[in-house]
This record gives sequence, C-alpha cells and structure tokens, in this order.
Amino acid sequence: MSRVRILLATHNGASFLNEQLASIAEQTVEQINVTVSDDGSTDRTREMLSVWQDKWTKGSFEIIDGPCQGFAENFRSLITAHDDPDEFVAFCDQDDIWDSDKLEVAIDWLSAQHDTPALYCGRTRYVDEQGRFLRLSPLFGRPPDIRNALVQSLAGGNTMVMNSAAMHCVRQSSLNAPFVSHDWWAYIIVTGCGGRVRYDSTPRVSYRLHDTNIIGSNDRWSQRLFRIRELFRGRYRNWNQVHVDALQQIRDHLTLDAHRAIDEFTRFRSGKLLTRLSGLRNLSLYRQTLLGNLGLLVAIVHRKI
Repeated sequence: MSRVRILLATHNGASFLNEQLASIAEQTVEQINVTVSDDGSTDRTREMLSVWQDKWTKGSFEIIDGPCQGFAENFRSLITAHDDPDEFVAFCDQDDIWDSDKLEVAIDWLSAQHDTPALYCGRTRYVDEQGRFLRLSPLFGRPPDIRNALVQSLAGGNTMVMNSAAMHCVRQSSLNAPFVSHDWWAYIIVTGCGGRVRYDSTPRVSYRLHDTNIIGSNDRWSQRLFRIRELFRGRYRNWNQVHVDALQQIRDHLTLDAHRAIDEFTRFRSGKLLTRLSGLRNLSLYRQTLLGNLGLLVAIVHRKI
C-alpha cells in the first residue's frame, strides 16, 4: 500500500481550510499522513485543525508550530523535519480543492520511476472564492530542465508530489540554505540532481483566487505588469541571488551538467551586456512561453536577472 505524507502550511486559513482538507480526505489513496505547520494563526485555523485531527482515519495527523517567518520558511521547516524514506510527499496549500484522483495519478507515475528522484506537477484550474471555475492556468509545453528551472518555477507547489528519492534531495538541500519558494526550489533541485519531472497537462487541482493569495495567478495583464515593475525594482535579481548562493552550498548533490549551468549562470549575470547576451545563448536558458522569454531577455539586457 502506498503511503503519502502531506506537508500543509497554514496561516489564518479558516475561510477555506475545511474544503481543502475534505478534498484530501476524499483521495482514492488509502494511507495519507498529514503534517501541518501552523504559522501563528489568529483565526479559527488551529481549532479547525484539531477537529480534523480527532476525526482523521487515513493515517496520522500532526500539528506543529511554524517558525512565523513567512510562507517559504514555514514550508522549509516542514521539508527539513520530514525524514521518512518510505513515503511519497505532497505539498499542500490551505485553500485549494483537490480532485479525488490527484494523488493516485501522481503516485502511479512516480512508482514507475523506482529509485530515480522524481517530481510530479501540473496545470491547475483557477476558481473563485466560491469554487466556481474561472479558467485554466497557462499550458506549458517545453521540457522540464535545469535551464528552465534557474529562471522559472514550472508549476505550483499545490500540484507537486515527490518520491522519497526526490524528497531526500530537496530535504538535504534545504537544511542550511533558505529559498524563495518551496515549489521553485524543488523544481531546481530535482532537475539539478538528475531527476525526472513530469508536467501533467490535465489539471487535478482547483486553485482558489482570492484577496489573500500570496502568489496569485500569472496569466492576466495586471499580474504581468506587476511582475515587470518588480523586475525593474530588482526583486527577481535578488531571488536569483538567493538561489545561486544556496546552490553553491549543495554542489555535492548536483550533476556535472548542473554545475556547468549554475557556474555559467553565475558568471554571466554580472558581466557586460555582450557577456550576458552570449551567456544566454550559450547556456540556452528558457522560460515556457514567448512572453516569458521576452521578459527574460529584458531582464538580461537591464541586468535584472
């Protein structure tokens, strides 16, 4: 029987938490252990979690205190605390709705990868606060690779499920180094350690858009304009620096190809314009869409990568 560990990060999530947990309880996978890290909620989140803990019958249900340093550190605390070599691991937000076969589909593919580090992720459907369908997230068609991962997160953490080999790599890489977001970091690490990533074009998660989303969607012009503004403020470059610094600390876990990609990326980021442009060509960095690649070019020209 397959065992899955859900890593759920919460913070004042009472508005939608019951629906999220109900969709986990309805998964076709029988053995589901849940670890929740609550980051200092002041609403009814802890009370609701306690109710679910008492009635959970699919496995264990553990509630721990988060570090109260933001969502990335909350997920990092969950990742570094997990150390079970016999479980699949799924990241979980507090406000989504999972299709009942989400975990089963992911585990079917992951099981076929045996001991190779492997990460399943995919497309989502956007819904409103009442769970009504709005639209699908952008469909990505280019292959997962470290040269994509260095400049883009492929999918949301709410879609991600990993086998134990991938989780081991992500955990080891997270012990002493912070990251920008758990999903982007997992994508970087699994591709960087020679693992396999499957991006499923069929959505199996309803991603709820509401006023308190930390990330939100990325397929509307308002979000794109916001990201352009943040790019020129240096936010994206700062994020890349966080990852470059962290990757230098875990080189032993990465492939030689990843070493070359990271070293070239590090070198050309601070070079002159021609060096940066030739570095883009030589390294073959890419994002998943035409607009994304145009944005990448703009970032490189203006030294904002």
